[in-house]
Amino acid sequence: MKSTWRSILALPALLLLAGGAGAQTPESTESSGLTEPPEAVAYCLMCHSDESMVLELEDGEEMSLFVDAETYMASSHGGDLFCTDCHEGYDDEHPVGATFPSRREYEIASYETCKKCHFDTYNRTLESVHYEYLAAGVDIVPVCTDCHGTHDIADPHQKQAMMSRSCAECHPDVFEVYSQSVHGRALAEDIADVPACADCHTAHSIEDPTTAGFHLASPELCIRCHGDEERMAPYGIPTEVASTYLADFHGVTASLADPSEVKERHLVVTCVECHGYHDIASPALMPPGAMKARVQEVCQSCHEGAASDFPAAWLSHFRPSLRHAPLVFLVELFYKIFIPFVVLGLILQVMLHLYRIAMSR
Repeated sequence: MKSTWRSILALPALLLLAGGAGAQTPESTESSGLTEPPEAVAYCLMCHSDESMVLELEDGEEMSLFVDAETYMASSHGGDLFCTDCHEGYDDEHPVGATFPSRREYEIASYETCKKCHFDTYNRTLESVHYEYLAAGVDIVPVCTDCHGTHDIADPHQKQAMMSRSCAECHPDVFEVYSQSVHGRALAEDIADVPACADCHTAHSIEDPTTAGFHLASPELCIRCHGDEERMAPYGIPTEVASTYLADFHGVTASLADPSEVKERHLVVTCVECHGYHDIASPALMPPGAMKARVQEVCQSCHEGAASDFPAAWLSHFRPSLRHAPLVFLVELFYKIFIPFVVLGLILQVMLHLYRIAMSR
C-alpha cells in the first residue's frame, strides 16, 4: 500500500561511528540475549514490516518505509535504540505535511540526528573535505548513513565492509586500482595488517589528498606500518625502508617541513612518487628493470636530462655494506674510526697542555 502520511518516517539516521559516545557493537545485542524487537519497536513494525509501504516524495520518487526486524536486531543499534530515538515526534500520531523535496534532501537532513550520540565524531566530519563540498551545496558527497547504513549498521572497524560498503560506492575507479595492488590483494586474503582507505585518509576528518601538505606528510602514513618491526616481521619486509628514506636528502627535507604551512608542492620525492598511490606493487614481484625504470622517470621529472644511470647514485633502501655500495661502506667505516680517534687525540692534547701549565706553576 502507498502511505498517505506527509512526513518522513523511514531510515533512522543514527549510526555507529568509531569513538562515538554510546556506540554499541553487534556482539552487545547478542550478549544481552535479545532476539525479538523491544515492545516499542514492535509497535512501529506493526506497520513498517509491510514491504509494500512507500512514501511518495515531492519529486515523485517513492521511498520505501519497510524495516526488516531481523536486520535491525542484528545491527549495532538493535535492541539498544528505539525508533523514536532517531525519529523524534512520532510517539503517537504521525504529523501531516512535513516532507522533503527528495530522498537525498531527507538523508542530508538526517545527518544532524547522528550528533545526538556521536557528537565528537560528528565534529570531526566538519573538518573533512566531504563537508567542505557539502557546505558548498554539492549534495552527492557522503553523509553518515551513506557509509554506515541505516537499520543495518555493522561494525565499522571491519576493513572489508568499510571498503565495499562505503568508499568504493563513490570511488569505484580508485577501488578497482587499489584492489589490484599489493595491499588490495592482501586485504582480499583477509590480511588485516595492510592499509585500507581509512587507514591513510582517516574515516571522518578526511583531508583533501590533492594538497601539497598531504603529499609532504604522506611518508608518515607509510612509515606508520613500514617502520613497525613487529608488523613487518611476518612478511619479511625490512623496516629499513623507512629509516633509509628519512636519512637521505628527500626524507630529511620532508621531515623538517611543516605540512600545514606548505602551500605549493615541494620538489621532494616521497614514497608515493616511486611506489604509487593506490596502485602500489611489490618491487620483488615487478618485472626485471621495471622498478629501476620507474625510479629513473621520477628522477627525470625534477632533474631534467638525468642520464639512465642517475638513479644509481642513490643507495635505494639499502644500508651500505660490503655487498651493497662497498665503497660507501668502507668510507663510512673509515670515518667512524678516524673521527673518534681525532677527537680523542684533541682531548688528550688539551689535557696534557693543561697538566703542563699546572705543573709549571
